[in-house]
Amino acid sequence: MTKSELVQILALQYPDLSLKTLDETVDAILDEISGALLSGKRVELRGFGTFSVRKRDARIGRNPRTGAEVKVQAKAVPFFKPGKQLRDRLNASVAQHRLAA
Repeated sequence: MTKSELVQILALQYPDLSLKTLDETVDAILDEISGALLSGKRVELRGFGTFSVRKRDARIGRNPRTGAEVKVQAKAVPFFKPGKQLRDRLNASVAQHRLAA
């Protein structure tokens, strides 16, 4: 799902709100999540999951074509851990598909 698809779905659920308002709302939510991660905080959305930042140390990698060693710098990467309710919903959905097949 893309951001524009999300805005369209929200527009169907909330017809009294304009597309511009919904787009700005989605942008604001994503900006707040990004800002919290940039400042080193965790973002927990109960029932959905937790966003956090994990640090990866510098290391020596290899170029797959040549086999030459390459220095890979340390970096921070976003990490998402799904919440229990989300995992349960996904697993229930998978189970239903298996029964239907």
